[in-house]
Amino acid sequence: MPTSRAGVILLQLGTPDAPTAKAVRRYLREFLSDRRVVDLRRATWLPILYLAVLPIRPFRSAALYRKVWTSDGSPLAVISEAQARALGRELTALAGGHVPVVVGMRYGQPSVRSAVEHLLAAGVDRILAFPMFPQYAGATTGSSLERLFDEVRGLRVVPSIRVVPPYYKSSEYVGAVATVAREALGARADQFDRLLLSFHGLPKRYADEGDPYAAHCEATALALRRALPEWASKIEVVFQSRFGREEWLQPYTDITLRDLGKRGERVAVMSPGFTADCLETLEEIGIRGEEQFRKAGGRTYARIPCVNDHPSWITAMGAIASRELIGWI
Repeated sequence: MPTSRAGVILLQLGTPDAPTAKAVRRYLREFLSDRRVVDLRRATWLPILYLAVLPIRPFRSAALYRKVWTSDGSPLAVISEAQARALGRELTALAGGHVPVVVGMRYGQPSVRSAVEHLLAAGVDRILAFPMFPQYAGATTGSSLERLFDEVRGLRVVPSIRVVPPYYKSSEYVGAVATVAREALGARADQFDRLLLSFHGLPKRYADEGDPYAAHCEATALALRRALPEWASKIEVVFQSRFGREEWLQPYTDITLRDLGKRGERVAVMSPGFTADCLETLEEIGIRGEEQFRKAGGRTYARIPCVNDHPSWITAMGAIASRELIGWI
């Protein structure tokens, strides 16, 4: 079967190579040096990063990674590769010719550079960038695309590039999230008082300066209220994973979980800002979040998985990608 001239890169944020302090330090150094992630003046931020953050945080983070690490490696890496394989099969069936799909991590391995090199070696000269972030943020989608453009600009023959636009309210993505939620919770809506939609946080200042992320999260929540009418009145948006002393988007997930636990509410949590389970969903929500909730007095708690490589999401990815590949395959 011939290879299509078009290929797809699934852009993900990244993960350490191992659950060790050394590997996590290498990952955090690259991640936290990104000006789109931390936009403070370098003279202010770099001393903090190298003298306060990197000497201590890698040990703490490595211990958290060890709680969720699998025999095959990082959950994010394992799931991302599964998504790439499944989408490749989906697009190949739709196109009638092999459509290569690879993973490119903004930080860590497999890198965006290796992803581009793999596609070029396969004869691809048209690349579809598929960010694995439904809601646009400069620190995720923006940074990943910037790295992709940096990698290709030095090539003698620069491939044509298209980008999947944010799909935060697309019927395909929202439908897949709703399907996974229904499978996880069944007809148990009456057994819960609250369904938290926990999105990754962002400094509030970034949103104030024009980043559309917060608005995209609210639009996703509205779409899910329509897709899950039995849960509509119980859905609440919260934000997790804040870092540093600056104010981030609120309400905060951890504080909300403690408050709901104190009130004895029954809580389910899902993470529609993530397309693959990772440290932030498996440990922060699935382990630590439940511990915070129960320590405050809560009893009923459920974490809903991300869409991962669920068939409904692979079908949705195929539909989204095919729309952007019109004329190429």
